[in-house]
Amino acid sequence: MTDPDGSSGTATAVPEPPEKAAGTRGRRRALRHPLARFLLRRVLIAVLLAWGITVVTFVLTNLVPGDPATANLGQRALGDPAIVAQWRQDHGLDKPLPQQYLIHLGGMLQGDLGVSQQSHRPVSQDLAETVPATLELAGAAIVVSLILGVAFGVVAALRRDRLSDHVLRVLSLIGISVPTFWLALVAFYVFFYRLQITPGSGRIDPGLQAPPPVTGLATVDSALAGQWDVFASAVGHLLTPALVLALYTIGLLTRFTRSAVLEVLGQDYVRAARAKGLPGRVILFRYVLRSALVPIITVAGLAFGSLLSGTVLVEAIFAWPGVGQYAYKSATTLDLPAVMGVGLVVGGVYLVINLIVDVLYGVIDPRVRLQ
Repeated sequence: MTDPDGSSGTATAVPEPPEKAAGTRGRRRALRHPLARFLLRRVLIAVLLAWGITVVTFVLTNLVPGDPATANLGQRALGDPAIVAQWRQDHGLDKPLPQQYLIHLGGMLQGDLGVSQQSHRPVSQDLAETVPATLELAGAAIVVSLILGVAFGVVAALRRDRLSDHVLRVLSLIGISVPTFWLALVAFYVFFYRLQITPGSGRIDPGLQAPPPVTGLATVDSALAGQWDVFASAVGHLLTPALVLALYTIGLLTRFTRSAVLEVLGQDYVRAARAKGLPGRVILFRYVLRSALVPIITVAGLAFGSLLSGTVLVEAIFAWPGVGQYAYKSATTLDLPAVMGVGLVVGGVYLVINLIVDVLYGVIDPRVRLQ
């Protein structure tokens, strides 16, 4: 049949432009790639876990025994029911819990974590000032731990049952066994009070001017500003608490690295590489360490998360203005918005670390992304 204008009535498919068709085929090929599918699954799982963290944090925070009004109002204010009712209304505590959660979730999606009942400032602003300090401390500790822990573990594995192996195993056991808060007290007393070879508390010396805030990391901001005297002071203040925090992780990584390297050294492909006459350095870095990295990365990721959430006592001893001190003060005053904000930050850090670890799994070991 033909239309009145003489054209055919049959619909014809209009071919896509070559550039658009090539782009569509490229995206489809990218999604069919095992690594791309692996990363997409991990990102979707991370989003679901992030929502679960908000639910768990809100529920656990509201299950804490105690009355926020009693913790924040004075005795005279508590004697007036009108003041107590107005305070609960101002902080949204007069609404049902499901409604409070929805309000909290909506504000969080917009970047609003509420107002701290302790500092009377937005929780996001308080966390923006305290989280970088803890990240700087934990980041320095994990870098030192990775360098020393992996190196000690490799040396202990290559020199199995020799004197150096026994010494490193004893030292790693001491590092795992010594309580971190006790070690922090001893280090502060010996190196600062008695020997006076390390700076005191805080992040920089009191007489120095803090660098302009860019990243919130004192070492990085002072280097960006060219304030090298402040940079030297920040590194000096960072050294002792970072080493104290790193001691446990160094011992943990030493033992796990030794075990992982020993397991790989007994594999057939390592024996075959040695039989071919490959140099020991090539065998170590190309075959042994790459295969042993998966358990090492797992332990390192968990250790970094525990460093972020376990710096409360170390920060208190060294007067380090981090998220640990902020969380402690918020918990003692039942500052619920601040406690929930800290919980979300710590949970988010764990999610990001686990996502990075999963990505590294897929990059290092192709068998992981094909499962």
